[in-house]
Amino acid sequence: MSNDPRFFAFLKERIGLDVASVGEAIIERAVRQRSQVVGALTSDDYWQRLQRSHDEQQALIEAVIVPETWFFRYPESFATLARLACARLAEIKQMRGLRILSLPCSTGEEPYSIAMALLDAGLAPHQFKVQGMDVSPLSVERARRGVYGKNSFRGGDLAFRERHFTEHGDGYHIADRVREQVRLQVGNLLDPALLANEASYDFVFCRNLLIYFDQPTQQQVFEVLKALTHVDGVLFIGPAEGSLLGRHGMRSIGVPQSFAFSRHAEPVRPEPTFIPMPKPQRSAAPLPAKPRPFSTVSAQVVPIKAPPSEAGALLSRIATLANQGKSAEARAMCEQYLSDHPPAAQVFYWLGLLSDVEGSAQQAQGYYRKALYLEPQHPQALMQLAALLESQGDSAGARRLQARAARSERADSESKP
Repeated sequence: MSNDPRFFAFLKERIGLDVASVGEAIIERAVRQRSQVVGALTSDDYWQRLQRSHDEQQALIEAVIVPETWFFRYPESFATLARLACARLAEIKQMRGLRILSLPCSTGEEPYSIAMALLDAGLAPHQFKVQGMDVSPLSVERARRGVYGKNSFRGGDLAFRERHFTEHGDGYHIADRVREQVRLQVGNLLDPALLANEASYDFVFCRNLLIYFDQPTQQQVFEVLKALTHVDGVLFIGPAEGSLLGRHGMRSIGVPQSFAFSRHAEPVRPEPTFIPMPKPQRSAAPLPAKPRPFSTVSAQVVPIKAPPSEAGALLSRIATLANQGKSAEARAMCEQYLSDHPPAAQVFYWLGLLSDVEGSAQQAQGYYRKALYLEPQHPQALMQLAALLESQGDSAGARRLQARAARSERADSESKP
């Protein structure tokens, strides 16, 4: 039941998914899982069931799209939003409430984080509303329930949980005052009628979505996002997507780790009192010259310490094969890992590196971005993607990624005794 292009084409048509962005193994695993659930014995059998059942079509999409999110992911984005929201209200003289869009909203952590950040910043309920949207009805239903387990709360600062949640036996229930600020609905960003009659939004969050699309679909989605964002608004994206927006004329607002972009020709500068003084740092290493970052299969991959498990053994084996120049075997091992285990940033990094070696620049770029989606500060993926962008003439995007890699390296060295 593997390598059946019909399922790849179905997901591309329905949700714009580029198979290269996630790897065939993940889609094949989802097809196998759904086939077992419905009792389909062959690929043709499951394909016929899929064509007949809208519910099964949605179930396959759910099996492929595994939401990985938590409250206040990328916290600087929410701090920046709060500052910009206060400034925006003053600019429009509080003549209306702010409109904020979160898509895909997954299971609700992002739109509720937006609401909590603005309430904590002192905004009154009538001064803003948040619209959350996702292609998955199951995710939207979970968001509407507003009940979360411990995995939704990560990081060192969880004071917001005490302010906005109540703990019960089945998990943490979000407060009604937060829930009332958020409206949730099912919607597909590729639907041309999406929010057609709605006014534009002051702030739009669309993070870690563009990396799943091929270039034509990215262009299509960007045009939709541009239409949804007010001309003076701000678009928040994922850490691996900055260069994509840069190519379409959007500019970073200049706040590190906010991943926020606007249409303004000049960066938007928030009040300087909110920006911490940078620590002294050594100069970043120069970017490689225009030629491709790898021209032979002798490129060395730095192995990681593997945990004592089957997954760890596979990771170590991939590193060994890649370092020995056995590209085909290493790629097969990566596909095996993704088929049998949850996605891992290091595996997508290796797939990117192997594609780089083979001269498949676009495929390599997709894998590097997937690695950065799972681990935004993955230093090797940052540097290799920077080198790839530089070779393609995107010097600005390359410099941004190189700076992030330098910050990651500095933070890592400072954390060591």
